[in-house]
Amino acid sequence: MGISHSETHPKEWYQIQAVLRLSLGNFLFFGIFALIMIGVKDQNDRRDSWHHGGWIAKMVLWLLLVVLAFFIPNAVISFYGTLSIFGAGAFLLVQVLILLDFTHSWNDAWVEKDEQKWYVALLVVSAGCYIAAFAFSGILFIWFNPSGQDCGLNIFFIVMTMILGFVFAIIALHPAVSGSLLPASVISVYCAYVCYTGLSSEPHGYACNGLNKSKAVTASTLILGMLTTVLSVLYSAVRAGSSTTFLSPPSSPKSGAKKPFLEGEDVEEGKEKKEKEARPVSYSYTFFHLIFALASMYAAMLLSGWTNTSESSDLIDVGWTTVWVRICTEWVTAGLYVWSLIAPLLLPDREFY
Repeated sequence: MGISHSETHPKEWYQIQAVLRLSLGNFLFFGIFALIMIGVKDQNDRRDSWHHGGWIAKMVLWLLLVVLAFFIPNAVISFYGTLSIFGAGAFLLVQVLILLDFTHSWNDAWVEKDEQKWYVALLVVSAGCYIAAFAFSGILFIWFNPSGQDCGLNIFFIVMTMILGFVFAIIALHPAVSGSLLPASVISVYCAYVCYTGLSSEPHGYACNGLNKSKAVTASTLILGMLTTVLSVLYSAVRAGSSTTFLSPPSSPKSGAKKPFLEGEDVEEGKEKKEKEARPVSYSYTFFHLIFALASMYAAMLLSGWTNTSESSDLIDVGWTTVWVRICTEWVTAGLYVWSLIAPLLLPDREFY
């Protein structure tokens, strides 16, 4: 039961076990609430108060689940670690969808103003993002293609990132496509950033990793990296949950002539009317907790090196598994963005907005 002390394991194994068990406790906590909140449609639902209140009870439940996770058999934790790889991938996909939604909303908001200064602002921001994307890609050649080294894989990743930036602009500006340069430029910057995170995760000592060659990660670097990771995960989870609204506000009742009522009947009808006109929830509570559950898996993968113990235990988010996860995330981002542009052409009978 729990972490076995009768067997000999390396130090890294115990560290990954601790990370996975803490993550499992978080996952169970948010997973339970995701199930409980299924079907909550308006604020008259008793479960609405459970979502917004009861913090002491929630903290006690969370603590119990985390402690319980440390008594779960190793085989279950191993299965959870494998499952977390897919859960973390799903969370990365959600991040991509949030970014795509954000860029399109940003562009639409400025275009709707229908003023010349906002069109100029769109052009300036778009040009700035493209300059930043290609300049950063050029810097990546310096960092991850050291002279005298055969770094064909790194060159492929960087060149592909630059090509994707051109492809985004060409498709977005095509007359048949209802696109804009702003989303294309923002996605280009994001792809360049993801490419950088992927290349920087290459194993320490790898000849083509010019940033981390023969360098040890200091405690301050680890703390900063963990803090950045936690903040980005929390922000993505909160934005994903709060920006997803499956219910529309109820339509306003039509005005009409009122029939005379006795005072008692009037009060009774007022109560019934208040109950019937309860405000719908502004976002899906189930989806909100589900995103936090996936975020728990994602954080576990970052801190455990995607359950890879080949690297030093002092390194976070380092290893070839992390590299390929990052690069594949970049390519999935590119594919989803291109699809968002061409889907209305390929499937004209469907509504995408």
